[in-house]
Amino acid sequence: MQRSATLYLAPSLNRWIDMPREMSKFVATVGVMATLTALATIVIQIPTPPTRGYINLGDTIVMLSGSLFGSIIGSISGGMGSALADLLTGYGHWAPFTLVIKGIEGFIAGLSKDKKGILRIILLILAGIEMVAGYFIVETIIYGLGAALAELPGNSFQAVSGILLSYILTPVLKKVL
Repeated sequence: MQRSATLYLAPSLNRWIDMPREMSKFVATVGVMATLTALATIVIQIPTPPTRGYINLGDTIVMLSGSLFGSIIGSISGGMGSALADLLTGYGHWAPFTLVIKGIEGFIAGLSKDKKGILRIILLILAGIEMVAGYFIVETIIYGLGAALAELPGNSFQAVSGILLSYILTPVLKKVL
């Protein structure tokens, strides 16, 4: 029951979907959100000498990507955009860890897509906790417990700001999109 090579029947939607168009929208959305994540990460960087890292506002876009577009786009754009920012700003030693940590954060935040109220905020909080815990574990292994503890307030601030800003901006941007 296939109409052409470029169309397929979406079983859950019971309608025809143009695969190339959908794939193009997916790739474009990932690209735009990864770029915005990298820019938000690069624009404001507060260095943290104990772990040779930095505090930034990229988590807002990581969580926003997931909240607006779901776990897959949140994961890919969050991980890639954040790791790209590390590579472009001289923090390349963090890029592999960032790719995984921010990718998981974006995935968890994406679970909040189309959720309302307390469930949405809980999922965003879990995404923030994962980010803080992920960096804490890596920092403890690489630099020791003292350095990881020194970084904890900055990462927590980064998570809280990402949670609050994405919680506020998601409904506004959904109306626009």
